[in-house]
Amino acid sequence: MTVSVPDFSGTAVRDLLDLHGRRAVVTGGARGLGKAIALRLAEAGADVLVGDLDGDLAAAAAAELAERHGVDAVGVQMDVADQGSVAAAADRAAETLGGLDVWVNNAGVFPNRPALEMGVDEWDRVFAVNARGVFLGATEAARRMDGGGVIVNVVSTAGFKGTAPGLAAYVGSKHAARGLTKQLAIEFAPKGIRVLGVAPSFVPTEGNMAAAAAAAEATGVPADPAVIAKLMSTGLLGRIGVPDDIARVVLFCASDLAAIMTGSTLLADAGDTA
Repeated sequence: MTVSVPDFSGTAVRDLLDLHGRRAVVTGGARGLGKAIALRLAEAGADVLVGDLDGDLAAAAAAELAERHGVDAVGVQMDVADQGSVAAAADRAAETLGGLDVWVNNAGVFPNRPALEMGVDEWDRVFAVNARGVFLGATEAARRMDGGGVIVNVVSTAGFKGTAPGLAAYVGSKHAARGLTKQLAIEFAPKGIRVLGVAPSFVPTEGNMAAAAAAAEATGVPADPAVIAKLMSTGLLGRIGVPDDIARVVLFCASDLAAIMTGSTLLADAGDTA
């Protein structure tokens, strides 16, 4: 049976953004960009499962969501590269929250290693998290979305272009994530499931700053956060994006404001890829 996306003509904007009654999962949701996304989804009314490699940090983030926004929230330990772990988190969301409507594939790794120095094991680990993790999250979510839903993949501007030296595995994996967004949109459309990507440029989260510091040290640049930040592109809008800038775009994708959109990857990069 094919499920059609509703026509929301005439629906008030506040209602299009309202996620009350919807159940969401955010991978890598315990800090940084993932936590910002989880907070915005909860603010819009969604109940949220926060999945993260650090189960204690995930539980703390979930408790904060519940306290700040009065939603049901649960934190679980989750390895997006492991199918059993992803399936268990999806089952937990369906059982604890009562269903599954939104899934955000946010978890990722950002290593820096010149291609000629990178071993196969490190390459495979990057693809296991950044590409296989998207595939596993999307497919496990789709199996549990009864009557439609939304999957949002956090891609990167690295899914559109080459970037700095040392990022061959990262760039390749993000191109893969963008390609999966296109293909899964085709395959999931009959189930009423929309699949969208959001592609930020560099956002100074804890993980990104640590990776940037490591890369800076390898090239002799002082590993000072202020120095590193100045090296990052501000795009056309005069500043580097912050996690909430990206979270608001993800909220748009997850909401009925984007009801007619699927298969696209939205650039959230201050014009850096223009």
